[in-house]
Amino acid sequence: MPELTALVLNCTLTPSPGASSTQLLADQLLEQLAGHGVTGSSVRVVDHDVRPGVELAMGDGDEWPRIREQVMAADILVLATPTWLGQHSSVAQRVLERLDAELSETDDEGRLRTFGKVALAVVVGNEDGAHHICAVLYQALDDVGFTIPANGCTFWNGEAMTGTDYQDLDETPEATASATATAAANAAHLARLLRAEPYPAS
Repeated sequence: MPELTALVLNCTLTPSPGASSTQLLADQLLEQLAGHGVTGSSVRVVDHDVRPGVELAMGDGDEWPRIREQVMAADILVLATPTWLGQHSSVAQRVLERLDAELSETDDEGRLRTFGKVALAVVVGNEDGAHHICAVLYQALDDVGFTIPANGCTFWNGEAMTGTDYQDLDETPEATASATATAAANAAHLARLLRAEPYPAS
């Protein structure tokens, strides 16, 4: 059976090559996925000209179509976002809005082209909001056809009203490491099941 693949869409507000706590936790998830035979790659969305809109392509210069090609080629999509004011980033919202176009994209049997693809969430921040953000991402990703595995997120939220970032920690907290490992194992398992037994025709 062909190897599974995963794509991280890192929705940090920090352009490359700036350090990103979101990237760090997403990379740790990719490492765990690799242990389950999943090859991963990452796109830092803010480095690309992703235009506002809800269409597959939004005119000359719009780089979403190239990113979408990678999304559609992957078995597992990881949507990774920082927490700002208790919410997902504006970049993550832009990605969700562009994914809305998938609602009109179906195969010959009437299924959304995202059916059979698994989605995971990664959330980091130094304030509360991870559960809320995961809930928002889950609903949006489910709406456009992705399947969410059990415990399909990993996150870290530091103490409120402090300046500590995830990348500043001396070591990964046990709870976050455990959540990362579980999310990776369940996503790889589910992706293999869906590849072997696709959803029925609509």
